[in-house]
Amino acid sequence: MDLNETAIRPGDEGYDAASTTIAGTARPAIVLRPRTAQEVVGSIRLALDEGLPLAVRSGGHNLLNYGNIDGGAVLDLSQLDTVEILDGDRVRIGAGATWGHVAEQLGPHGLAITSGDTLSVGVGGLTQAGGIGWMVRKHGLTIDSVVSAEVVTAAGEVVAASATENPDLFWALRGGAGNFGVVTSFEFRAQRVSTVHFGSIAFTLDDVPQLLKGWAAVMRTAPEELTTTLVLMPGFGDFPAGAILVVAYGGDDPAAIDPLRTIGTVVSDEVAEKAYADVLEEAHPPAGVLPVVGNTLVEAVDDDLVAAVASAYATGGRVVFLRSLGGAFGRVAPDATAFAHRSAEALIVSAAFLPVDATPDQVESARAVWRSIGQHGIGSYAGFLGSDTEADLAALWPAATRERLVDVKRTWDPDNTFRRNFNVSPH
Repeated sequence: MDLNETAIRPGDEGYDAASTTIAGTARPAIVLRPRTAQEVVGSIRLALDEGLPLAVRSGGHNLLNYGNIDGGAVLDLSQLDTVEILDGDRVRIGAGATWGHVAEQLGPHGLAITSGDTLSVGVGGLTQAGGIGWMVRKHGLTIDSVVSAEVVTAAGEVVAASATENPDLFWALRGGAGNFGVVTSFEFRAQRVSTVHFGSIAFTLDDVPQLLKGWAAVMRTAPEELTTTLVLMPGFGDFPAGAILVVAYGGDDPAAIDPLRTIGTVVSDEVAEKAYADVLEEAHPPAGVLPVVGNTLVEAVDDDLVAAVASAYATGGRVVFLRSLGGAFGRVAPDATAFAHRSAEALIVSAAFLPVDATPDQVESARAVWRSIGQHGIGSYAGFLGSDTEADLAALWPAATRERLVDVKRTWDPDNTFRRNFNVSPH
């Protein structure tokens, strides 16, 4: 078919919605919504023929709005959203599907995939970043469940990537942040999951350092079925500041959660058994603010890190959350996928909320506070990265991993067609 028949250009009905993501708006020259791998081929060719830089969008949640582009072509994969159950625990999922849709489709079959926290996040983007979900300690990253992928290359070829077909590409797709082609679908090995105990436990802020230390100590000996996130929230409007522990437990003995109830003074406890599909929620940044976001993976939540987190949080206007890792996440060899930071005990994410008209000095001041935390890490996670300096890119991949990614990039995208991302340059 003629892709121009379904393309959306400035002035067309629906253009404003098509050029808006959760991260903001842009003014693309054209938005393309292919429905098949062959239409993805045609979309890439159209963009190249018209000399348009290309942005590939799955769910559009990238903090830097990589799924949008001024004056270029947006390749919107939202029509590639099928969820197909194959034999046994194998499922095939379109890269433009959202994880909420996936959970809804898999739930009635007693299946799930560990895959982030948010309903509207896209399968393609999260998976290629790595995928830190609510079952990360039991089943690893989302990429650890990937069996194969269908990919459209910069040369316009539709290829398979797996452990036996194009294994270099398969390695790079799992953690390489969308640099090597347009993934149209993934085949996953799903997990057998029915219900989980999930919810939040709120604590007073009497002693933030002790709360952090207590959480870390409990999680070091917790069963792998238990994954948690400890969130230090600033006050927003009528909502006071507080500490919230979000708990996800997929085992047979919910008493495994009890030690976490002793790490501080409990204000409320809303943990309950629910379907995994009901665990994912919607998330949007607060309206009318400029978030300045950073993240780092740490090998240990030690005294120095605890002091840095407590000090940064005390500056005000900043959320900090700590996500437990380890377990299956850490049993994958660091060179098995392009996500190499497997020795991490936790992921630390922090966002300062500034006025939308914040000055460059205010932004830099917020980043300096973040760096007081980030300096304790071993690297960063693409899924929560709010800047793309050379230092940021260096933190995503250790030197040996990046060198290997460059080699794969030279093979599959030598002209850097797919460069609107945390870019691995072939040059």
